[in-house]
Amino acid sequence: MPIMPLDIHNKEFSRSFRGYDEDQVNEFLDQIIKDYESLIRENKEIQNKVLTMEERLGHFANIEETLSKTIIVAQEAADEVKSNAKKEAQLILKEAEKNADRIINESLVKSRKVALEVEELKKQASIYRTRFRTLLEAQLELLSTEDWASLEAAPAEHQN
Repeated sequence: MPIMPLDIHNKEFSRSFRGYDEDQVNEFLDQIIKDYESLIRENKEIQNKVLTMEERLGHFANIEETLSKTIIVAQEAADEVKSNAKKEAQLILKEAEKNADRIINESLVKSRKVALEVEELKKQASIYRTRFRTLLEAQLELLSTEDWASLEAAPAEHQN
């Protein structure tokens, strides 16, 4: 067990012949007591500071651990968001490609239908042209026949 200032203060020495001057010894012991008390106080203050610093260090260690976990969670969340965005972009791209294919196919079908309609109209126009030409040729033939010549002459006879 360590010596306490009170132990030093209460210490009694036996007397001997030609011993030390009692006042000087008591003054020295008083000085030792003061210094020892001062050292004990300083030691307690240092111990309190060490405890305070250990508590702060523990607090900062907790903060560091929390920040580290937070960073890990944030990184995982960012990775998940990035992954989800990539998946969504791929889905959008696939949907757009699908729509583009559908639009192209619909356009091809309409184009073929229009091409067939154009061909049909060309055929009908050709048939119409042929029929119209035949009709005109028949009319021209009719006009160049003798029946018309007699019709032209007949009204002239009626006028006289």
